[in-house]
Amino acid sequence: MSIRFAKRMDAMRPSSIREILKVTSRPDIISFAGGLPAPELFPVNEIRAACDRVIAESGPEALQYATTEGFPPLRALLAAEMAKRGIAAEADDILVTTGSQQGLDLIAKVLLDPGDCVLTENPTYLAAIQIFQSYEAAFAPVPTDDEGIIPEALPELVARHSPKFLYLIPNFQNPTGRTLSASRRKSLYEIAARIGLLVVEDDPYGKLRYTGTDIPSIKSLDAEGRNIYLSTISKTVAPGLRIGWVVAPKSVMGKLVTGKQASDLHSSSLDQRVLHRYFCDYDNAAHVEKIRRAYGERYGVMDAALKECMPDGFSWTHPEGGMFLWVSGPAGVDTLAMLDRAIERKVVFVPGRDFFPDGSGMSFMRLNFSNSSPDRIREGIARLAELCGEGKR
Repeated sequence: MSIRFAKRMDAMRPSSIREILKVTSRPDIISFAGGLPAPELFPVNEIRAACDRVIAESGPEALQYATTEGFPPLRALLAAEMAKRGIAAEADDILVTTGSQQGLDLIAKVLLDPGDCVLTENPTYLAAIQIFQSYEAAFAPVPTDDEGIIPEALPELVARHSPKFLYLIPNFQNPTGRTLSASRRKSLYEIAARIGLLVVEDDPYGKLRYTGTDIPSIKSLDAEGRNIYLSTISKTVAPGLRIGWVVAPKSVMGKLVTGKQASDLHSSSLDQRVLHRYFCDYDNAAHVEKIRRAYGERYGVMDAALKECMPDGFSWTHPEGGMFLWVSGPAGVDTLAMLDRAIERKVVFVPGRDFFPDGSGMSFMRLNFSNSSPDRIREGIARLAELCGEGKR
């Protein structure tokens, strides 16, 4: 039987990470690939207790259909969290989503027609590329350097491409780990407001800073309703709960709610109530501090191992937080071709190609340090460095 697939599938690339994760289930593989939090740091006992209490006190309601916007007490807590981040938001300004990934999908659903342009960092989050491709978007990369995107490039790109929005990750960007500086955030917002550009600000990693000082979000500057902000508890509590949220102007929120009704009616009632109970009964700030200390140590171990082992010609970013660093190889290095040989040596990474909408970036690789112990990081980098040395010969 011949199946006629939608034309949009022609433009969608499969994710290398999803394929790589099939390999990383083997205990002998050292994985620097998936952006996985450290499972030994999950608050398992606290979530179990919160779940028990929810079932005991409101089991029928927790297992019933609920409102699309989300559990009202949870939305109120998320609004309070936004205030701590300098973002003025009421509970009605927040839509609870099934992970922040769904938030991106809803934004694309309500804003993008086939052929519409999206401005992105270059490189950018590979799953965002997949989502925007699924709605048949075109891409225009914004020039970047060590401080993130260059705002002064935006007016010319907007004039040339008439994009629907700019998508970016200002804090500890995926894949590079870079952070957009405070001065550039201010310039970006001022330019976007002046030229009428909608900014989609994705912030999954902002709470995972282990050096330096927090920088106010772009959304905190938004007085004109030009910004949509997304975040998640996947990196600060547990990804299995699949809870994220969107803060959007009222002109956008209604469309997002309608789009979500067509997707899944609402995010899990049980998970939302369990998360709310966990936030009320336990000190999540102390939990996040524990995560920050652990990830800061693991980053330091990886950075030191790279300095000790990597051959000349390779360089890497030095993030102040998050879960990734970005390795640049010399001209001629093909990290996609290198991956099969890395698997033979029982170490894996993500080739850089997946993070560029045009499929370039062959000499780059993304390394995750949050999901490996210090000893496995040292051993994995030694294996990877040996392979990189062979690739140069």
